[in-house]
Parts: sequence; C-alpha cells; structure tokens
Amino acid sequence: MRHFYLDFVLTAIALMIAAWWGYSHGGIGGMITTLSITAILAVMEISLSFDNAVVNASVLKGWDDFWKKIFLTVGVLIAVFGMRLVFPIVIVAVTADIGMMQVINLALYQPAEYSARLMAHHAEISAFGGIFLLLVFLNFIFDDKEVHWFKWLEGRLVKLGKVDAISVFVALIALIVASSWAQADQSIAVLTAGIWGILVYLSVQVISGLLEGDLEEGLDGVNNGSGEAATSAIMKGGIIGFLYLEVLDASFSFDGVIGAFAITNDVVVIMLGLAIGAMFVRSMTIFLVNKGTLDEFIYLEHGAHYAIAKST
Repeated sequence: MRHFYLDFVLTAIALMIAAWWGYSHGGIGGMITTLSITAILAVMEISLSFDNAVVNASVLKGWDDFWKKIFLTVGVLIAVFGMRLVFPIVIVAVTADIGMMQVINLALYQPAEYSARLMAHHAEISAFGGIFLLLVFLNFIFDDKEVHWFKWLEGRLVKLGKVDAISVFVALIALIVASSWAQADQSIAVLTAGIWGILVYLSVQVISGLLEGDLEEGLDGVNNGSGEAATSAIMKGGIIGFLYLEVLDASFSFDGVIGAFAITNDVVVIMLGLAIGAMFVRSMTIFLVNKGTLDEFIYLEHGAHYAIAKST
C-alpha cells in the first residue's frame, strides 16, 4: 500500500474541495451530489485506465529512479491540469474561435453551453486519440516478440511486421474508412485530426531514432571513460520516453474527459474526479513496475493492447 499513500492523501484533499464546491453552489444537497459524482468519476477513470497503466509500465520498466519520479510528479501535473482541465478549454477556444477567458467563464458559469461546444468536436478528438492508440497496438502486434498470446494469429502478423511502415499503412486505411463513416460535415475534420495523430506518433519515433545515435555515443563514452556524453544521451532518451508517455496518456484520457460530460457538466467536478483517477493510475503503473508484475503475468501486456484495439 505504500505506493498509494500519497494518492489517498490527495484524494482526501480533492474530496474536501469537491464538498466545498458543492456546498457553495447547492448547500448540503449540492455537497452530497458533488461528492457522489466526484467518486463515480474517480472510479470510472481508474477502472477504464488499467490498460493505460499496463502499457505505461511496459515503457517505464526500463527507466531509472529519476525518470520514475518525474513521471510521478511532473507527469501527474500534466495529466491532471493539462489533459483534464486545460486541454478541453483549449479545444473549445480554438474550435469556437473565442478567447481563453471566455471559455473559462463558459466552463464555470455556463457549463451546458461549454459541454455542448466540446461535444460538438468529439469526432475529431476521438480520431486523433484513436489513431494514435491504434498505432500503439499495431506496432505491438507486428513486433517480433518472444511471447505470443494468440500464437496462430500473432505469429502470422509478425511476418507482416517485416514490411516497412505496415502499421502506418493499416492505420491510414482505418482512418479513411472511419472518415467515410463520419457525417458529411465532419469527414474532413476527422481525416485531418487522424493524420495529425499519425504525425505526432511518427514524430516521437523520429526524434527517438535520431537520439539513438547520441545514446550509442554515450555508451561508447562510458567505455572510454567519458561520463558527460553518457549522461547527456541518457537524459535525452529519458525526455523522449517521458514525452511519449505523456502523449500516450493524453490519447487515453480523451474519451474519459468527453465521457465525463455525460455524467455532469461541472468542469470543476470533472477535473477533481478524473484527477483522483489519474493519480491512482500513475501509482498503479509504478506498482506494476516495482513488483515485476509484467514479468510474472506475461500475457498482461497483450491483454492491455487488445483492450486498446477494442477501444479504438
């Protein structure tokens, strides 16, 4: 339980804020309602994000303690405030062509209109996050792994993985099909958002590839007694891994943020509930890494990726 002590403390603080917010807007009844909705959102986020924790753990297990701490501190701030609060506001501001302060006022004082404007762009948001997660799944399933869950299927897909850019090819086909299913006035927006999702995924891969040379030089530096080169390379590699996890977490969080508006229009309650969930998911990731759960349950990572495929 030591992995989750801080989460329980922050959960208590978040629930106190939720209680104050509900009481100030609706008395005792408002406080009870707000606390209930906050708890529901937190449980929903935790239950729906287990696959997120598993995939994060598969990336994080090779990191040192420094980057694990960054993931648990800076990463949580980005996940809580960036994706659960700032990102929806930015989406509404950009798409509705209004100022940030106006959007914040909408979120606080006209939540129904704010929710309607955000929901109007659900298709584009889902296209961006969905295509990114699809690429995560495809690159996993086409990878030449030692362990296969569905051996008959995965063994054949690995052969396709030898074809250059096969995952991007499949993702583009899926995107074109999805955009053809969208409403006529949204098809171009869906296609554009999906292409941006592919570009963001490829950007992380390109930057990672460029830094691999630095990492190899750094390892040579270790052999030659040059510690500075090694430290610089490992730092750069850690930054890229951290950015990848943040984009991955963002892609997972899109549906959670949009889905939360089906329960409540109150952006403060949504942020508090999803923030509690995000903190527990972060700690769950570290728990899986430290306990070596992925090594013990060898098919857990497969299950998480298949869950990602289903959600996309």
